[in-house]
Amino acid sequence: MDSLNTSVAHEPAHTGTRQGQSTRRAGRQGLMLASLLGGMFLGNVDIAVVNVAIPSIRDRLHASGGQLELIVSGYTLAYAMLLITGARLGEIRGRRRAYLWGLAVFTLSSLACGLAPDSATLVGMRLVQGIGAALMVAQVLTSIQVHFDGAARRRALGAYTGVLGASSVIGQALGGILVQADILGTGWRPIFLINVPIGIVLLIISLAFLPHDETARDTKLDMRGVGLLSLSLFLLVTPLVLGRDAGWPLWTWLCLAASLPSFVLFARVEQSIARRGGSALMNVALLARKHVALALISQAATRAGYFALLFVLALYLQQGLGRSAAYSGLIPIAWVATFALIGPILGRLPARVRKLAAPAGGLLMAIAFAGMAAGAHSTAWLTALLAVGGIGYGAAFSGTLTHLTESVEARFAPDVSGLFNTTLQVGGTLGVAVFGTVYLDLAASRGTPQVAFDTTNAVLAALSVTASVLILFAGKSGAGKTAVTD
Repeated sequence: MDSLNTSVAHEPAHTGTRQGQSTRRAGRQGLMLASLLGGMFLGNVDIAVVNVAIPSIRDRLHASGGQLELIVSGYTLAYAMLLITGARLGEIRGRRRAYLWGLAVFTLSSLACGLAPDSATLVGMRLVQGIGAALMVAQVLTSIQVHFDGAARRRALGAYTGVLGASSVIGQALGGILVQADILGTGWRPIFLINVPIGIVLLIISLAFLPHDETARDTKLDMRGVGLLSLSLFLLVTPLVLGRDAGWPLWTWLCLAASLPSFVLFARVEQSIARRGGSALMNVALLARKHVALALISQAATRAGYFALLFVLALYLQQGLGRSAAYSGLIPIAWVATFALIGPILGRLPARVRKLAAPAGGLLMAIAFAGMAAGAHSTAWLTALLAVGGIGYGAAFSGTLTHLTESVEARFAPDVSGLFNTTLQVGGTLGVAVFGTVYLDLAASRGTPQVAFDTTNAVLAALSVTASVLILFAGKSGAGKTAVTD
């Protein structure tokens, strides 16, 4: 009887110990996630933050038109080209080490950008900044897949969605505020210098809370794959980034045409390496899985629609309706706010609902685009429709990401991370290039921005329906497939 009483007496203490350990573990996981998402936030903010600073950079550094284009697009080029390579480097050398190196390079190059004495230096440092961002961001999704399971992973993916969505508009808003403030007469420089203290804080948190992981030191980086993939992405992304402003000269079409055989050659080389038992840069066999390929294409389409809207809406509001730059910058917040909310909510819903989220999200985006195409241009209607579109994009994004992470084996986490992040960058760039050109050409030929805006949104609505159908088929193709933990 005494032993029984002793056991009962000690049980609360043991329970309290387990609860304390669970709380501490959750706290460490929270700080680890915060450090990862903080780096991703910085990397994505710097895609957009420069846009509003271009006039100040031009005036103060006397930069040419070509240099200004490279200041904006050089970062995007380096970032998009190296995401897959960065994910593989994380697997070989360790995700923690790769993330810390990427964050350090990004922070130091941000300092160099903020102190750049001339435009040539700024162009070079933006390229280095893009390299650091790619190495850093490529580890985020892989780390979530490896270190989080079940409900914790769903919550982490929800936070990932929210941070990614908020970073796009926050970048533009923050850039405008800092440039207009002209702190101590520094003009555009604070848009880069603000990254330095944030980067240092993230480095300290990451050193303390990012777990050490196993490395594959006996595995060598596939340099042939790196070269071929970088070339392929360069041929695809460069004309998309620079072509519209250059008037789509012959070289842009030649690059786009050459990118296809370059990708085919890359795939064949990777397949050959895999057949010989070597370590390929990317497991291209994943793309032969119907549910993976359809999900990536669907995500590229929804991302293209989102970025196209941000670009076209800003032009239409200012040039078509005569609104101020501040007004055109605030209106999209309705989209971003609802996008950021839907990810965390979706992670708490039943599995059956989560599976339908992506196709339903595509249809909601189509409704929003169709509403704008029908002439709903008042502030109230635009805000409401953008809020609906944000819910739709949040559901499509989170649903697709959940589908990929739950239907692909854990050993392919670096491949999924690299493919998904590269799809986002290429899809967004493609959306601005294609639909921005459509809008500008229609506005010039029809003589009215309103017709151009309505027509472009009608096409975006059709694109969103197509994306919804694709992810619906992807879900059916991947039914019954669940990721396994190695």
